[in-house]
Amino acid sequence: MASSDQAVAPSPAPLHGAKLGLMTVALSFATFMEILDTTIVNVSVPHIAGDLAVAANQGTWAISSYGLAAAIAVPLTGWLAGRFGQVRCFSLSVLLFTVMSIMCGLANSLPMLVAFRFLQGLVSGPMVPLSQTLLLNNYPPEKKGVALALWSMTVIVAPIFGPLLGGYITDQFSWPWIFYINVPIGLAAGIMSWQLLKHRETKTVKLPIDVVGLILLVAGVGSLQVMLDNGNDLDWFNSTFIVTLAVIAVTALTYFVAWELTDKHPIVDLTLLKRRNFRIGVIVLSLGMFCFFGSTVLFPLWLQTVMGYNATWAGIATAPGGVLALLLSPIIGKNINRLELRVVSSVAFTVFAGTMFWYASFTLDTNFGYIALARFSQGIAIACFFIPINQIILSGLGAQQMASASGLSNFFRTISGSFATAIAVFLWDRRETFSHARLTENITNASPATTDYLAKLQDLGLSAQAAYAQVDQVINQQAYMIATKEVFWLLGVIFLSLVAIVWLAKPPFTNNAGSGGGGH
Repeated sequence: MASSDQAVAPSPAPLHGAKLGLMTVALSFATFMEILDTTIVNVSVPHIAGDLAVAANQGTWAISSYGLAAAIAVPLTGWLAGRFGQVRCFSLSVLLFTVMSIMCGLANSLPMLVAFRFLQGLVSGPMVPLSQTLLLNNYPPEKKGVALALWSMTVIVAPIFGPLLGGYITDQFSWPWIFYINVPIGLAAGIMSWQLLKHRETKTVKLPIDVVGLILLVAGVGSLQVMLDNGNDLDWFNSTFIVTLAVIAVTALTYFVAWELTDKHPIVDLTLLKRRNFRIGVIVLSLGMFCFFGSTVLFPLWLQTVMGYNATWAGIATAPGGVLALLLSPIIGKNINRLELRVVSSVAFTVFAGTMFWYASFTLDTNFGYIALARFSQGIAIACFFIPINQIILSGLGAQQMASASGLSNFFRTISGSFATAIAVFLWDRRETFSHARLTENITNASPATTDYLAKLQDLGLSAQAAYAQVDQVINQQAYMIATKEVFWLLGVIFLSLVAIVWLAKPPFTNNAGSGGGGH
């Protein structure tokens, strides 16, 4: 049906000139704003908790509620765009996101903030997938690689700058301003997008709402997201609450997959996973994002916990990772049709693995310049990863499938980030505990090194109790350093394995309308 529809009502001609530039700015700003809000709140949680008179661990619900709602809404993008139109759905999503940002800033209690953050995440769902879809559908064919590069740059850079910008705004002004800064950006992006694209609206189809699929999706993804957000705090499966969430998630998602594959009008088009390049691309994107996001979470955590950096300097040390990504992404995007995407992706995973092993070589004496240089080098891998993999995912898809494909792939990207945060922190804490126990075994009165070190500390004026506390602090630092090395090594090994997986995709890697080669 899709191909016959397109034959009757072909897509409008691509945009050019000033209109193309303005559309790119509007869609990129909206994407940047939405992804920025996934990380900008992180460093502000202590301030939010203090102002709202709640514990810091309760304040994290301002993060969890947003992630929960977004994870539910993103895979619905294809259905929403098909029902209401891509342009209308995107523009309304941006404007509602802006309104919810205002309400979050005005919140004067934690329940109110959590409620508005949930609504903010819910209305934000279609923004990122549809920004990608609208860019590709309205760019000239010869410049679609550039469009994908520009979109990838915003997806890459926003999470990196989120904590840095959030910390600065919170310190210099107050936490509500991390939400208020969305207002001018959101209004401009929403209005510009609508004015430029309202006459290029896509066809809509009135399909019945898949109520069963929607309920199963909300129950499954919701339970999974809450489990991942709270697993570390509640000691995972030693908690009845976490076990209950896990059972609900597995049961609901299992029935969801079975239902969606057999329903006549599924709310999420899982049949896309039958296409070879989409399936392989999503697997590689998910595992790659798991490793990338895991390292992005662990890096500033290690700097602040072990190396003694404050939030601002941890952000400054982390930020160089976006420099080469910004410089190289347009070049790769411009030449995307000339490159062997599997080779470029293999370069990305090799460099990613190399930088993970580089991070694993750090010690407590590693200086800021060396750390920043390692982060800077990772920018090569970032640029060579996101653009080719997204091109592989979308290869062989027609215009009518783009919104569903973008929504589904972005859902896997989002949920991989949640898994990465939970598992990376879990492994880091557990390996620190293990290493601490092993190191402590050597601290005995029978050890000459121990007694000599304690004697020197007491000669400096420390009491026996203070000397032992100092020894424990040294052990803690070393244990965390060992744990950090182990997690980075694991991420490096996974990155190397992706080199083999990406070669299972088959060219050609074009995303023109029609079934296309290499898609099945």
